[in-house]
Amino acid sequence: MAAQEELELDTLEGVGPVTKQKLEESGIYTIMDLAARGVGEVAEAINGDSAKATELINKARAKLSELGILSKDFVSAKELFKKRQSIERITTGAKSLDDLLGGGVETGAVTEFYGEFGSGKSQVCHTLSVTVQLPKDQGGLEAGAIYVDTEGTFRPERIAEISEARGLDPAKILDNIIVAKAYNSAHQELIIREVGRQIESSKVKLVIVDSAVAHYRAEFLGRGTLAERQQRLNRFMHQILRIAEVYGIAMVVTNQVQSSPDFFFGDPTRATGGHVVAHTSTYRIYLRKAAKSRIARMVDSPYHPEREVVFVIDNKGVDDPSEDMPKRRGGS
Repeated sequence: MAAQEELELDTLEGVGPVTKQKLEESGIYTIMDLAARGVGEVAEAINGDSAKATELINKARAKLSELGILSKDFVSAKELFKKRQSIERITTGAKSLDDLLGGGVETGAVTEFYGEFGSGKSQVCHTLSVTVQLPKDQGGLEAGAIYVDTEGTFRPERIAEISEARGLDPAKILDNIIVAKAYNSAHQELIIREVGRQIESSKVKLVIVDSAVAHYRAEFLGRGTLAERQQRLNRFMHQILRIAEVYGIAMVVTNQVQSSPDFFFGDPTRATGGHVVAHTSTYRIYLRKAAKSRIARMVDSPYHPEREVVFVIDNKGVDDPSEDMPKRRGGS
């Protein structure tokens, strides 16, 4: 990571004292914050000048490329392949689920888990909050987590139970998890805008939003509000994708589901949020309950095959099934 002085706003050409003050008043404190924001947000911060906002964002991303934080605009596939070999991953706690994800939850990307209630979405999130703190040789990143709770599902007691079952100190684990309770969609967006400062100051490598769509689904009812809901959700999803890329963290979101009444064959369950969420998530995993086990299916990925694996939820959180249970299912 570059020195903090190199990331100060006033080191960027075109950012004077007045512009710096306006950006900071909008929660943009560093060049990394600036690069992670959208043109509309930056333009609003500097009195609606879209052209200047675009210029500043491009300069911020160019400087981060010079510092080696972001990739250059044009790179060879060979160079990109070499860089991807060093991408960090976080173990989910189950070898079967790690295998589905190609080694664990990837940094610099948005991983979406969706499914019905009781399918294990929040359990995956609680377990990841613990495993991200493990040493690197055990599948962790020796870093903290930010847990944005939109549905009141975060339970510190569960974190303590998972920690104890995995032989970790619950007090230390809990101390490295920052919880932000989002009360509505506007508050959720505000928390994400402020998350950059927490990432830098608290050595965070994982941000969880559980769930990303709950508030939008509850607040925007009826077809008349659909366009506004999708626009807001689209902006939110793109912002968390930029944060994952700029800060090199793993971004994990959960999503609710709904039934398609016009679907006659197969599973009618569909993730909420439509194409906006589907196109923004880097990886999409569909979770469903099967007796005492859970089944995870890779639904969408740039390179993973579409298949299923089995895992369980126990006192260790997400875990592998016992030896007498099937560990993998075909992807039909």
